[in-house]
Amino acid sequence: MLPRALAFIRRPFVVDLRALAMLRAGIATVILIDLVIRSTDLEAHYSNMGVLPLQVLYEHVWNPYMFSLHTISGLWQVQAVLFLLSGAFAVALLVGYKTRLSTILAWIMLVSVQNRNVLIGQGGDDLLRMLLFWGIFLPWGRVYSVDSKDKPLPETYNYFSPATVAYIVQIALVYWCTALLKSAPEWSKDGTAIYYALSLDQVLMPGGKLIYPYPMLLKYMTLGVYYTEMLIPFALFIPFRVTWWRLLFVTVIFFFHLGISLTLFVGLFFLINWASILGLLPPLAINWLEDKLLPRAKRLGPQLARLRPHLPAWRLPVQIRFEATVHHTNESRELLRYVRDTFVSVLLVYVCWWNLDSIANEKWLMSDKMRWFGYLFRTDQHWGMFAPAVFKDDGWYILDGITPTGQHIDLNRKGRPTTEQKPRSVMRLFKNDRWRKYSENYLFIDNMYMRPYYCNYLLRIWNEDKSHPPVNHLDVIYMKEVTQPDYKPVVPTHENLCSCEVPTPIAPPAKVAAGQ
Repeated sequence: MLPRALAFIRRPFVVDLRALAMLRAGIATVILIDLVIRSTDLEAHYSNMGVLPLQVLYEHVWNPYMFSLHTISGLWQVQAVLFLLSGAFAVALLVGYKTRLSTILAWIMLVSVQNRNVLIGQGGDDLLRMLLFWGIFLPWGRVYSVDSKDKPLPETYNYFSPATVAYIVQIALVYWCTALLKSAPEWSKDGTAIYYALSLDQVLMPGGKLIYPYPMLLKYMTLGVYYTEMLIPFALFIPFRVTWWRLLFVTVIFFFHLGISLTLFVGLFFLINWASILGLLPPLAINWLEDKLLPRAKRLGPQLARLRPHLPAWRLPVQIRFEATVHHTNESRELLRYVRDTFVSVLLVYVCWWNLDSIANEKWLMSDKMRWFGYLFRTDQHWGMFAPAVFKDDGWYILDGITPTGQHIDLNRKGRPTTEQKPRSVMRLFKNDRWRKYSENYLFIDNMYMRPYYCNYLLRIWNEDKSHPPVNHLDVIYMKEVTQPDYKPVVPTHENLCSCEVPTPIAPPAKVAAGQ
């Protein structure tokens, strides 16, 4: 009776090895995309010539428990080498070569680059980091990988361990915590949160513009988002009809983040969340995908076809097993498995405690003495997306440069004459979401130390481009708009955040005398 009861309790935490392989490939793909985007700003975001030199990082935002290989040098060339290494580890993870080692190395490099510049991070980075961390303890290289090519097929694709519990609980925590942190009435009562979110021109996408004029639609969408985040994670813990509850969760989350990506500029946030649910796909879905996709892969070549685990679905044994019952036979490996599973279980409790601390009252507070592990291994996390309320402060930047002849030009609009007129799309003023996040942090009073470094960086790179008219002086101006309820008009206010100038002013071009 007891084994049957345990099997019933474990059902929600059993995953398919093929789904874990897809999770591995999805995470590796997102890491590669992230590296490509980050690499376009090697100097700006990761070098001493950029917006956060090493001495400023250490003085203002560094935690003594953090580590970063990217702090070994302030040269962008060294950062480029580190980025190439990160890319190599991500590719190895993608194809499943030395999977465990590749996962550890990819995680180290991801933590390293995130720690180098915390001013451009967002909630999706925390999730990506945690998925990769739990992946260290998952057998996501057992199938669909280079490592599995010469190994016998597993007796069953069903897999359970404390690491699968941690993976599923982690996904649930993301949605539960972000819902519980949304404590403002605009989320659960007034239904105005999405109205305020779509009023933020810095993140407004074309899809958001289409639905913004409809207040009742926005109200129902707000309540739908709030209760979806609050209720949908429960589907992951129902121990009967697990396949159908999983399919429901995956489908809802897919369209949930599709809607976010079409309405709000959130960078890779939606891709990271899409990748996170791949490991939840039940055998029914994966069998369908194999039937549809793998015959095409066969046409591409025998090497791809050999990656398929050819065990038919109808032969899958129903019993649940631990990885160690197949791979480990001697006592020393059994002991190692026990230590690993115990470590993962304790760490999961620690992560849940950390999250409870962020949403609960005083009795849940975690002492500072207990936080070192979270900072060192970057298991720290906070899911406060648009919480407790949506920002009401909005606006756009004017980078007002003054040329030697006294002309005012806007560096943010490719040197056009400076104007306080609002651009048609504020979002398009940002190169990517990293810059948007940096600009958001730039506004906070606590981050005033950032301002001169950004100003001087902009001034320098503008003048280094000889196709640009030279600029002697630069004012970083923010045209602030505070969103009002019920579509009330807003008059922007002019805020000069920072000013800087070249050490030796550039002289205006000399006038040529007549007849010369």
